Amino acid sequence: MSGEIEARLAEIGLTLPEPAAPVAAYVPAVEQGGFLHISGQLPFADNGDLMLGRLGEDRDVAYGQKAARACATMLVAQMKAALGDLDRVERIVKLGVFVNSDGRFTDQAKVANGASELMQEIFGEPGRHARSAVGVPVLPLGVAVEIDAIVAVSDG
Repeated sequence: MSGEIEARLAEIGLTLPEPAAPVAAYVPAVEQGGFLHISGQLPFADNGDLMLGRLGEDRDVAYGQKAARACATMLVAQMKAALGDLDRVERIVKLGVFVNSDGRFTDQAKVANGASELMQEIFGEPGRHARSAVGVPVLPLGVAVEIDAIVAVSDG
């Protein structure tokens, strides 16, 4: 825990949670061909509860951004578990952001900023990434947001 990214996490006061175990028949991450593909991560509040709800129905943009940030934090925890050293992260290539949304809700991109801004805060310029932000009618376990990622990594 002495790397550059670990120091950055300490500097911004972010403690990584234990990586969440899969909720179905898949693995949290697969490293292949210089990339780490991370399965969709769910948002956990500080108290460990899942962040539930539908944006535009019973949740607002601020809640969605907080949920997206929680997903991004879990993505970084999965990176650490899979790679051992966060300094192996060369670039966050792409985030896929799924927002549990009412049919009239159109601020998915604003919700996704909660994750994007955290990646840039942690990784700097290599944290800037391509992104999808998609509204969906339901997500696993009723969560407000789910995010997956593709990360370029160096050899370990």
